[in-house]
Amino acid sequence: MIARRSLLAGGALLAAPALAQAPPLRFAVGPFQPTPGDTRRAFAPFFAHLADRLGRRHELSVTGDWAGIAVALGSDQVDCAWMGPWGYVLAQDRAGAEAVAMVLWRGSPTYHAIILARPDLPIARFPEDARGLSISFADAGSTSGWLVPHHWFLRQGIDPRTYFRYRDGASHAANVIAVANGQVDLATDYDRNLAAMQAAGRVRPEQVKVVWRSDPLPNDALAVRRGLPAELRTALAEAAMASTAEMLPPDYTGWVPATSETYAPIAAAGRALGRLRNA
Repeated sequence: MIARRSLLAGGALLAAPALAQAPPLRFAVGPFQPTPGDTRRAFAPFFAHLADRLGRRHELSVTGDWAGIAVALGSDQVDCAWMGPWGYVLAQDRAGAEAVAMVLWRGSPTYHAIILARPDLPIARFPEDARGLSISFADAGSTSGWLVPHHWFLRQGIDPRTYFRYRDGASHAANVIAVANGQVDLATDYDRNLAAMQAAGRVRPEQVKVVWRSDPLPNDALAVRRGLPAELRTALAEAAMASTAEMLPPDYTGWVPATSETYAPIAAAGRALGRLRNA
């Protein structure tokens, strides 16, 4: 009876036998949670929903860094990825990846990059009172943990590599823990991650303080590789829009349509820092 079934996806009837013979959809997600296992458990239900809506088998890869997911999507190792804004812009610039949706967090399409500090530090003015302190940035593929703070410092005429005792490459969770434990004076993060870590009890509110907050940034993208068939691209976007909060990690509430223009402010920051090939 499978041979007689059909599935409506992307506005077209696709025969079930053809879908059954199709290769699995290859999904990927970046290191949003403290460990790869945490990320897989949190995001797997959403990707299973996408595959189920399209009647396809699927595989899910969890990348170990933010730049890695852009490389994987850009080199056609994956078909569709949930990725941070800067990772998407890198993949779009280098390999023509396309954003099809943007996630909502607590109903909002935006979030903020932040810089955390040890609560005992007397920082009344930032960055003036923080000069010479140690700071940990996330890896160079992170929007809030690398790109946006670097761009902000550039606009202030500051090179963070010389203004602070600088290091980078850490995960967001590691940055928060490093500040909370007094291993570093300052660290980059984003408000969604800090809220999630506090809600999970991984860090107490009194262990860190926010000394800088960015302007609103567009939320994460659901992006597809260049060359993905148009009907499949449309079907994935529609499946994302049909997802509910129960299918998503905590505090994510749905998706809205997106295009490359949605992420134009992120691309502008990348160009200002000389990080895009097509600048």
